[in-house]
Amino acid sequence: MRRNDWPSVNWKVENPETCKIDSAKLSEVESIVRTEYHNLNGLVVIKNGFIAYEKYFNGSSSNDLHHVASVTKSIVSALIGIAIDAGFIKNEDQKVLDFFPEYVADPVHQQKQDISIRHLLTMTAPYAFEDWHEPLDKMCMESNWVEYALNMLGQQGTVGTFKYSTAGAHLLSAIITRSTGKSSREFANEYLFKPIGMKEIPLFEIESYDYDHLFGKDVKGWVHDPNGYTTGGWGLTLTTRDMARFGYLYLNQGKWDTKQIIPQHWIQETTTMNSNNYGYLWWLREENGVFAYVALGDGGNVICCIPEQDIVIAISSEFMVNPADRWPLIMEYIIPAVSA
Repeated sequence: MRRNDWPSVNWKVENPETCKIDSAKLSEVESIVRTEYHNLNGLVVIKNGFIAYEKYFNGSSSNDLHHVASVTKSIVSALIGIAIDAGFIKNEDQKVLDFFPEYVADPVHQQKQDISIRHLLTMTAPYAFEDWHEPLDKMCMESNWVEYALNMLGQQGTVGTFKYSTAGAHLLSAIITRSTGKSSREFANEYLFKPIGMKEIPLFEIESYDYDHLFGKDVKGWVHDPNGYTTGGWGLTLTTRDMARFGYLYLNQGKWDTKQIIPQHWIQETTTMNSNNYGYLWWLREENGVFAYVALGDGGNVICCIPEQDIVIAISSEFMVNPADRWPLIMEYIIPAVSA
């Protein structure tokens, strides 16, 4: 779709009726959020390139940064695509161990040699833990997170079977640093955040590798491990509008104004539906004729892109255990309002 206005600095706010949005239905969204989604802090809806709806809760505002948890993975996916396009990485089929020549793999775990960047992106690498029971706390207690992740890699299962891993995403961040000479934070600031008007992320030294500094109320900027590698699977803080900016970049096939930020083919590969309902660190959903690709973070952080309707929905949330699923809010309230 041809765009005339790009929100590199300011984002135009459009009257809901001009965007063919049902204001009455949108008013129901605020009510349902206040009654059922208590930890939801920010909600931005982009329709046809304009902010059609923006609301903040629990004292939050458009300038507030939120720890977006695993939404970070989708940012890292974009960085890998940019790094390949820039020639820092050969392609997504390059072997993971190519980037860690100092690591000596146990010959017993031969399939570790076969695991590629693509396997990490699609969560199809095997690890030494049961499905959905990754001991992430153990990695965070280690002095060398990359070595820990490499040790876990290539065990229990076969290459090609879906197994969700945050440690694998951290390896991708380390690969970005090994190939570019920059931390993922630095690389993102230069090649992704700054070009599309997102806030650049400063370096914050971590005072303590405890829960609050890694996951909770003391997360600042973008968390890094004890060796300086930016966390690949969580730890990034963004404003709700910048979450929407990132989604809008994907909705526009990686192009921003006249510049191709992320290769178009990377966006297409990332968002092509498959049997795992998972692209390159993005979740894929299709329901009631609605196809969406979604960046999901613990606590209810969401960037939902609906290309056929030219919609981006960004939701920022405060972490809590077992928050209400955002998908019913999107499907039952937001989409009916913005698809009028």
